[in-house]
Amino acid sequence: MATTLVLLPQVAFSLEQNQRVKPIPSRAIPDYQLGGSYEPPLGVTVVARDSTAMPAEGLYNICYVNGFQTQPDSQWPNELLVIGKNGKAFADPGWPDEYLLNISSAALREQIAKRLSTGIAHCAEAGFDAVEFDNLDSFSRSKGALTQEDAVAFARLLVEIAHSSGLAAGQKNTPQLSHDERRTIGFDFAVAEECHRFDECSEYTRFYGDQVINIEYTDDLRGKFSAVCRDKNTPKATILRDRMLKAPGQKGYYYAHCPAASR
Repeated sequence: MATTLVLLPQVAFSLEQNQRVKPIPSRAIPDYQLGGSYEPPLGVTVVARDSTAMPAEGLYNICYVNGFQTQPDSQWPNELLVIGKNGKAFADPGWPDEYLLNISSAALREQIAKRLSTGIAHCAEAGFDAVEFDNLDSFSRSKGALTQEDAVAFARLLVEIAHSSGLAAGQKNTPQLSHDERRTIGFDFAVAEECHRFDECSEYTRFYGDQVINIEYTDDLRGKFSAVCRDKNTPKATILRDRMLKAPGQKGYYYAHCPAASR
């Protein structure tokens, strides 16, 4: 069934609207498939895939949307991008083919959200249950062009669009958000990368409880994965993946999840 998205004013959603979204299943076993879709390993109950992919049949599916930076090869007008002193669009230093979206004013946030709403609508129409918005922390790489307050305001707008389409909305990384900022935004869950590696897991679980998915990576693991899983601060829905998130059969592919005994 087609979903019509309407950009709503920045007001808190009612309880009735929040009840439209599905929480992450309890005792979730996730897989993170942003590098390419494949048949999930046996026992997996939650799958995250790119917005260009289709959801995994019969599982809880999270749709990846690059909410605060451009996708590689996508076309955006310069007026919606952060422009550096050299007159060029400002790229993420770690991902030079992604450019920071200029969310520095309410008017710009509305225009950017309108463009992103098409991708969010696709997630809902394709059958995803939730959406995660990546690069919430782009303000920290903007050399002062953006503020954390800008990010909070824009995140709230994105969450409203997701909720209006029946999708749960997930915080991606950015542990420095305060509890008040998280309440203001209205995220339903969190997806963290390497929260054990950087000793940040409690920054998510204290607010979201068991609605936290964590991905650790084989190339920078702090200790053995068995010890990671036994750590009381590690989210129960923690997996170990190769950095490039490859598919089975590709060189370097790796997947493991914390065992039931540690859950």
